[in-house]
Amino acid sequence: MSKLGKNKYWTRRQALWLMTGYAGSLALHACTNTSETSSTTSTPAAENASAQTASASIGIANWIGYTPLFIAEEKGFFQQQGINLDIKVFGSNADATAAFLAGRLDGIGPVTSEAVLVASKGKDYRIVLVGNISVGGDGILARNSVADIQAFKGKRIAVDRGAVSHFFLLQVLKQAGLSENDVTIVSASPDAAAAAYQAGKAEIAVTYAPFLQKANQAQKDGRIIYDTSKMPTAITDLYIFDNKFVQTKPQAVQAFVNGIFQGLNFLDRNRTEGLAIAAKRLGTTPESLAADLKGINIPNAATNVEMLTNPKSNFYLLTSFNDLAQFLSAQKQIQKVPDLAQFIEPKFVKAAQTKA
Repeated sequence: MSKLGKNKYWTRRQALWLMTGYAGSLALHACTNTSETSSTTSTPAAENASAQTASASIGIANWIGYTPLFIAEEKGFFQQQGINLDIKVFGSNADATAAFLAGRLDGIGPVTSEAVLVASKGKDYRIVLVGNISVGGDGILARNSVADIQAFKGKRIAVDRGAVSHFFLLQVLKQAGLSENDVTIVSASPDAAAAAYQAGKAEIAVTYAPFLQKANQAQKDGRIIYDTSKMPTAITDLYIFDNKFVQTKPQAVQAFVNGIFQGLNFLDRNRTEGLAIAAKRLGTTPESLAADLKGINIPNAATNVEMLTNPKSNFYLLTSFNDLAQFLSAQKQIQKVPDLAQFIEPKFVKAAQTKA
């Protein structure tokens, strides 16, 4: 397993605009690293099962929502389930997605907005699992003098332009009857936006854990005026695989899904050890990771089935997926709204639920 330095896991949501044709001359202010590291683990269980395992590669950028994946890798759960998984860690999701589009990866772990952009580029893939949902992990900080979201009009807002935080802000503005034309965007990476707010240099900033909570605690003149607990389908992490891989190696995909749920079950039953495993991988402390995990929900098999199959559910993925695609189209981030229903494949989470 590769050992990663501290503060690597915020790059997950940065530089989404790198995937679009609308980057123009935007400057990247994020602390990203375009290199990748490959991580596999050898355990006695893995060695015993190696002759029967299928191989797969998946690209991610370090993020707290991958905690079950890190646990499953460390404990050898993927090998137990029948897959030799090569986890390639990239400096940002944009870098991982570029590798996926180039055919160098079997799967990736994008957020929904990235998945829409990938679909709009003609890539045939399948969503096989919902990894996590932001329910407070992302938010907007504002001074006490800013009464509400409507008061953002005419204000300067520090946000990572073109990244998921930017699209989250645009959705919040739209909900309040505003648009990007009503505010001034100051491009700043999530950590820089939070630091500017904390230092009194930014009146409004959009960021996420751990910067969101730290800046809010440090800056007494202000509060978290809005977070994803009020818009729980705005930012959802997915696991997707190339459809050709899904069709030719369904047993490998099933083993991956089963391994993730095995990692989640381990976290539920052995929280201290599970947090220690993931915290080491993320370059943070178990205590900090535990606090940050409160801002996301990691759905189990039953909830995954509901999200991928039940149109009556408030968390039905296709509803928010289509809404986001329409939004990105209106923002001219995609030229055409793709038929997103074809990209959802629930059979693997259904099988995992039955097995459980």
